[in-house]
Amino acid sequence: MEHTLNVDHLWQNYIDGRWVDNDEKIPVYDPATGKVMVEVAKAGVEEVEMAVQAARRCFEESEWRKVRPIERGRKVMGMAQYLLDNLDEIARVLCFDSGKPLDQAIVEVKSAARFLEYYGSHADKLEGRSIPLGETYFDFTVYEPFGVTAHVIPWNYPLEIAARSGAAALATGNTVILKSPENDPLSIYYLADAAEHVGLPAGCLNILTGYGYEAGAALCAHPDVDQVCFTGSVGTGQKILHSAADKVIPAVMELGGKSAGIVFPDANLDYLVEQAKWGIFMYSGQVCSAMSRLVVHRSFMNEVTETLADVASKLTMGHSIENHFVNPLISQVQLDRVAEYAAVGKSEGELVIGGNAAERDGYFMEPTIFMNVQPGSRIEQEEIFGPILSIIPFDEPEEAVAIANKSDYGLCAGVFTNDLNKAMRCARDLRAGQIYVNEWWAGGHETPFGGFKKSGFGREKGIEGMLNYVQTKNVGIRIQ
Repeated sequence: MEHTLNVDHLWQNYIDGRWVDNDEKIPVYDPATGKVMVEVAKAGVEEVEMAVQAARRCFEESEWRKVRPIERGRKVMGMAQYLLDNLDEIARVLCFDSGKPLDQAIVEVKSAARFLEYYGSHADKLEGRSIPLGETYFDFTVYEPFGVTAHVIPWNYPLEIAARSGAAALATGNTVILKSPENDPLSIYYLADAAEHVGLPAGCLNILTGYGYEAGAALCAHPDVDQVCFTGSVGTGQKILHSAADKVIPAVMELGGKSAGIVFPDANLDYLVEQAKWGIFMYSGQVCSAMSRLVVHRSFMNEVTETLADVASKLTMGHSIENHFVNPLISQVQLDRVAEYAAVGKSEGELVIGGNAAERDGYFMEPTIFMNVQPGSRIEQEEIFGPILSIIPFDEPEEAVAIANKSDYGLCAGVFTNDLNKAMRCARDLRAGQIYVNEWWAGGHETPFGGFKKSGFGREKGIEGMLNYVQTKNVGIRIQ
């Protein structure tokens, strides 16, 4: 299979319905080789200003927020169809750009389309309510868009997450500015193509590629941005929240995770191991909701560890376009960071498999498992964002829940058992935004997603995801 990406045009910023170049460029690397594939036009403060002005004008002057919601919805759904019609091309670009295997890139493009379908189809279903105040009053509520919304997109699922929040914002009548990740911005440009295909008004959707400390900071601090949505690290989220607080605007934060799966001895071993394989090694663990901790009953720990290590040892590694399960990390910086955690782990647990950067081109890390990891250790507590699993033993159910909950994060948690009472008690007591029982990532586009504690606030996905982008207006009428 060809190991090069054929790029036949210059990747530029998309502002006010047109492509905008810049003499300054950002190199985009193929994570599987470490070589530069293409350069994209860098957005700075000037481009941010242009995009915000365009989005503001579109919101104030165009018919976008005034038309019947179903008309907005049809355009958003049309963008979904554009992605599906160009699935093979977009998935190939995403594969090279992000380093994820081609089959997983295909899933991401389909998932992005599904978000556009889902929110487009719900554009006319956000209904207010009437409030009874007595026979001399009519009182009711309506939802209205905020205006200009800024979306700072992470590099691990760039197209999917851009579509996830962007679709909800567009469907509710807002105008959108996407700040794409500098590591892998290419697939997001297809949303601009989709917007042009369906005829979104100029300025309705704008896409900027720039560095977070420059373009991202300027965008979030801009006085004409009415709402901000961020997915990424806690540290960056805190900076964006300071900007939002200074302007007194709402923000949605989907931040880090250190999610734990609790395993009881009655769990189905083969199924559990398959779930753990995907839970921590899919996309080399670069997933905020990865199952990076496995809290296993002591009587079952050796069997689980040995079986999972055997599965991990058979996972193949190679260029993403060849669909190997073990794919590269996004950058050299990320590889160095994960390898450093693996070195720390060798003093905090028993290394079972892996533990090193792979000796090959690109940014590859061996699938790594540590067992008998002590609660409170760095690899058990800190988000690594790599293919490193910590296995922690427990004796009593209450101990397992306490270990899972003792974390700054609360994005996801899970339990594997055939005992319904145990499952329900754990689901009740675990402090996380999503609880999975007997399947990691159980749920779908229709189910709300977000965290407790430092994993953030607000909810993406589902109807709750649309509510991020509207504000409630109450109208009270006295009958004379």
